[in-house]
Amino acid sequence: MKCEACNKAIATTFLDKLKGTFVKDTKGKTHSICFECQSKLKDKESLLQQLK
Repeated sequence: MKCEACNKAIATTFLDKLKGTFVKDTKGKTHSICFECQSKLKDKESLLQQLK
């Protein structure tokens, strides 16, 4: 799976869980975000602005 903010591959754990998060926009669509983008962009609004 790729990060929708930076288009890099998202690392997974040995149980195939993402090392990142999912962010829901106002329409209810979920977007996958990697750990690096999550640490750079702290709040949900800045993450959603990066996706557009």
